[in-house]
Amino acid sequence: MSAAPLAERLRPTTLDQVIGQQHLLGPGKPLRVAFESGEPHSMILWGPPGVGKTTLARLMADSFAADFIALSAVLSGVKDIREAVERAQLSRGAMGRRTILFVDEVHRFNKSQQDAFLPHVESGLFTFIGATTENPSFEVNGALLSRAAVYVLKSLTEDDLGQLLDRACRDLLDGLQFADDAKTTLVASADGDGRKLLNNLEIVARAAAAKSVVLVDAALLSECLGDALRRFDKGGDTFYDQISALHKSVRGSNPDAALYWLVRMLDGGADPRYLARRLIRMASEDIGLADPRALRLTLDATETYERLGSPEGELALAEAVIYLACAAKSNAVYNAYNAARAFIAKDKSRPVPEHLRNAPTKLMKELGYGKLYRYAHDEPDAFA
Repeated sequence: MSAAPLAERLRPTTLDQVIGQQHLLGPGKPLRVAFESGEPHSMILWGPPGVGKTTLARLMADSFAADFIALSAVLSGVKDIREAVERAQLSRGAMGRRTILFVDEVHRFNKSQQDAFLPHVESGLFTFIGATTENPSFEVNGALLSRAAVYVLKSLTEDDLGQLLDRACRDLLDGLQFADDAKTTLVASADGDGRKLLNNLEIVARAAAAKSVVLVDAALLSECLGDALRRFDKGGDTFYDQISALHKSVRGSNPDAALYWLVRMLDGGADPRYLARRLIRMASEDIGLADPRALRLTLDATETYERLGSPEGELALAEAVIYLACAAKSNAVYNAYNAARAFIAKDKSRPVPEHLRNAPTKLMKELGYGKLYRYAHDEPDAFA
């Protein structure tokens, strides 16, 4: 096998080789039009890992015969940005060649680093392409965002991943074959991430070659990959999408779906303590006074997990999730609290009425503090 990773060797060299993203690359779709326009424009490619962001940036540079400069926001700093600017100036001045500057994980750059691109984007020195797995509305400076089109890339479907697997086996792995169940498992393990699929495939292919195996079955797949058959994006958009799915399944009174998302996240490596805190929030926000026991139950489940740890303590979280999903629902407390906050934000200076004020001193009593207060327990029906 070549020393280059399989994902790199299989990287598309033409737009038609790209698998997936037909909502952007199909006939008449935005990115296809951008490629065919003859004039590249600055853009942000937003999507999960392994869906083709870097590939599209490189193809854009090839399509326009541009100098391609790639930076990683994880590894690069202001010095690297300055060097990229100097290289772009040289390309334009000496060779009359345009430059495409690609910044991977652009959300990792701080505000000042992102600001460094602005004058050069505005002057047209280079076409800026940023790739991010995070929502650019929150992670990319507004000034830079306003100068770039945002394209949302989607996770690859299982059909897309199946095509990618078949292409790799046919073109680069000497026709390696998979049993149906092994192929299904390998595709599912990638969870929409093409790079993950190819990295796992390469591990399996090396093992198959060492054993002179031409048909990979489920046993060999499990032997090679073990627990590395799932991806969990801790702290990224996928993480919050799954939290959202859990919360909405509870709110929608669907215990099966709620339990699925809880176990999916636990299985993928989510912190059970974080999930426990989210369950406490759900008990207050979505069940509230319709079933006050729900809040106590989630607190008990949290304490149980703290005492037992994983995996035994996770059963208490599962019990709490099912209870919350099956409980009566009310968001009256949530709505009332938000209404009170909104009112106070507009009306902060209202003084405490004199009859409700504390009067621990003679002077305060002389000023009338608490004078007209009526003690509710002494009133008919204990209501004043």
